[in-house]
Parts: sequence; structure tokens; C-alpha cells
Amino acid sequence: MTIRAVVFDFGGVLFDWSPLHLYRKLIADDKQRQWFLENICTQAWNTEQDAGRTLAEATRSLIAQYPEHRTLIEAYYARWHEMLRGPLPEGVAILTALHQANMPLFGLTNWSAETFPYARKHYPFLQFFRDIVVSGQLKLIKPKPAIYQASLAQIRAHLPDIQAGEVVFIDDVKDNVDAAIALGWQGIHHVSAKRTAARLRELGVAF
Repeated sequence: MTIRAVVFDFGGVLFDWSPLHLYRKLIADDKQRQWFLENICTQAWNTEQDAGRTLAEATRSLIAQYPEHRTLIEAYYARWHEMLRGPLPEGVAILTALHQANMPLFGLTNWSAETFPYARKHYPFLQFFRDIVVSGQLKLIKPKPAIYQASLAQIRAHLPDIQAGEVVFIDDVKDNVDAAIALGWQGIHHVSAKRTAARLRELGVAF
């Protein structure tokens, strides 16, 4: 089946995002920093914001649990932009090449609705996407099937007769890719730009 649209995840594929970029500045000791990010401002806590919880509520509730860490907790979103180091050039190079080849491009990202506008404002390559599903806006999150169904519906607004098997999804999280494949999409687990580019060509994508 011919690939007629490519859907990109963002973090780990197109963006170098990590709380470590900020907290290396705030917590000098490696073990203390690791403990804080594994026990206080955890990935699971951040995922709740990607799923639609407000940053204010997330911050307030965590400070209520750990008042002794108030300053470090408040920094997470007050200085969130420092976690977004910038684009991953090799991933963006694939995106750019596909755009230049006139491949319809779409985004499907787990991202807070409140922080995503910063990325949209500062990174012009996001204009290459015809549409983007942002989990925090829909209050749905990968790998739940409903967010892929929302993405496919969005794609069909541009390409009405497209089938799931004509869409390929690129994500650095294997569970997210597996969820797309389970719904009939093509999927690429992104571990390197070289391997992703090779797999796209195996699927018949010319760029």
C-alpha cells in the first residue's frame, strides 16, 4: 500500500526536550537530581499535563504534597522553555526533505496545551505540518487508541479517501508505535534518523 501521509511525534524525534537540561542548573549533585526527577517532578506527573491537566493545578497539588521542594517544583513550568534545548537536526532534515517532496505531513504529540504555543512560535519547521494533534488540547494521550483515531480524522479532513495503512507514524516510544500499528497504520520506532530514513524508503516513500 502506498504511503500517502507521514505523521511525526515531536519529542525525541524533532525536539531535544528533557527536564535534565534545566535541573542540571538547579541541582548540582547527580544523585540528588536523579532522585528529584524520579520521585517529585516525575515523568508520570508531567504526563498528566500532557493529558490536559493545567500547569497551575499540577504545580499547586505537587507543592501541597512536597512543600519543602516548592522552589524546585515551581521552576519546572516557570522555566520550562529551558528544558527545550532545540531541534534535533537529523530528524528535522527528514521532515524538511519530505516537505520538499510534497509529502503530506501531520503531527501527533503528547504535549501540554499551555506549553505547545512556545514551540509553535519559536520553531518555523512546525509550519511544514498540515495539522497537528496536541494531546493536551484534546485531553487524550498516546498510546490510547482514541488519539490515533482523532489524528486519522484530522488527516482525512485533508485527504478524504486515505486509509489507515497509507499512513506511517514515527515515534521514539515503541509502545506508541505499536498502538498505531494495532489500528492498521504503518509504524516506525525512531531510534536514529538514519534507520528511520531507511525504513521510510523501504515503505516506498521517495524523498
